Amino acid sequence: MENTLAPSPRATATIRDLSVAFSGKTVLSSVNLTLCPGELTVIVGPSGSGKSTLLRAINRLNELFPGCRTRGDVWVSLDGRCGNVYDGFLPLPELRRKAGMVFQTPGVRPFSIRKNLAMPLKTTLGITGSTLAERIEWALREASLCEEVKDRLNDGAITLSGGQQQRLCLARALALEPQILLLDEPTASLDFRATQKIEQLLKRLKERYTVLAVSHSLSQTRRLADKVYVLREGVVGQEISGECWQDPKAFEKLIEDAF
Repeated sequence: MENTLAPSPRATATIRDLSVAFSGKTVLSSVNLTLCPGELTVIVGPSGSGKSTLLRAINRLNELFPGCRTRGDVWVSLDGRCGNVYDGFLPLPELRRKAGMVFQTPGVRPFSIRKNLAMPLKTTLGITGSTLAERIEWALREASLCEEVKDRLNDGAITLSGGQQQRLCLARALALEPQILLLDEPTASLDFRATQKIEQLLKRLKERYTVLAVSHSLSQTRRLADKVYVLREGVVGQEISGECWQDPKAFEKLIEDAF
C-alpha cells in the first residue's frame, strides 16, 4: 500500500495533512498539495480562506506571529536533499532563503536600489567586491529590471514605480538563489502595464524555479497557471488542471462551483 505521507519523488515540495491555527483559531485544516519543478501553481479562494497562511507555512514565516501552532508535514527537496521543514531539516535562515517570498505590497527598503540588493547578499551570503556587483546585475536581469535601472542604482528604491519596486523585491529574492518562489498576490496593487510585465516574467521564471502564487484574478490564473488549487475556509476543495484552460467560461465555472 502506498504511503500517502511520503513526499512525491518528482516534487520540490509536498504538503501533507497540514493544519495551522493562530491563538486556537484554525486557519488551515488538513491541506495536501504538491509543487513540481517547471510548474506555476496558483492558489485561489475567497478572502480569509487561508491562502497567505499556506504560502507562509512552507518557509515557516507563520511562526513570526504570536500564538501560531502548525501540525503536519512540509517535505522539500533542495540541492539533492529531501526533508521535512517541521522536523529540523534546514535552519530557518537557509529555508527562508531557499523558499523566497514576495508579498502583495512591494517591501523595498528606504535605501538605494543597489543597497536593497547588496545588504541581504552581504549579510546572508557574505558576498562582497566584484562578486557582489556581478550578483546584483544578474538578479536585476533575472527580474527583467536591469535595463531600466542600470544607470540609477544609487537612486532611492522608492523613486521606482510600483511595478519596478515589485520586480526589485523579486530580484532581491532571486539574488539569494532560491529554488522555490512564493508569491502572495504579486500584481494586486499594480496597474495593467505593470501586471503584464510581471506575468511575462513569471512565465519565464517557472522554467527554472518552482513557483507557488496566490492570485485574486481568475483571468490571470487562467493565463499563468499550470495547476490550480481552490482553498475555501482553510480546506483545499479542488485541484484544477487540464483542457478547461482553453475555455474561459468552463474554467470560471469550475472555480465558482469549488467556492
